[in-house]
Amino acid sequence: NGECKSRHRHQEFLAFLKKVEQQVPTELELHLIVDNYSTHTHEKVRNWLKRNKRVKLPFIPTSSSWLNLVERFFGLITEKQIRRGVFTSVAALEQAIHDFIAQHNARKKPFVWTKSAAEILETVGRAREE
Repeated sequence: NGECKSRHRHQEFLAFLKKVEQQVPTELELHLIVDNYSTHTHEKVRNWLKRNKRVKLPFIPTSSSWLNLVERFFGLITEKQIRRGVFTSVAALEQAIHDFIAQHNARKKPFVWTKSAAEILETVGRAREE
């Protein structure tokens, strides 16, 4: 299940947080991994999080492998569904994205890291030294 938004402001992010929070059983904590994009750190988002203590937003470094997996998924959408496509409207493009997500979810399999934690930490360490 996915949604396409024409804008990526704190308002849309808050609506997403509220929707997820409502759909998950109240006895569970929610940990949504996000980057430090200003939308995720907006004052209204921080205030909402203060009132909704079970929702946690662990922030990740831009170079982290979690983010790479998200980017890989968007890369798959581009590679397999959008590139070389002809879309006569935004609605047609959004439908193509929804179709890809439905097909992907029907035969889903997890992304798997191919590097060990030690290799990833070594790479992060080198990047910080530069």
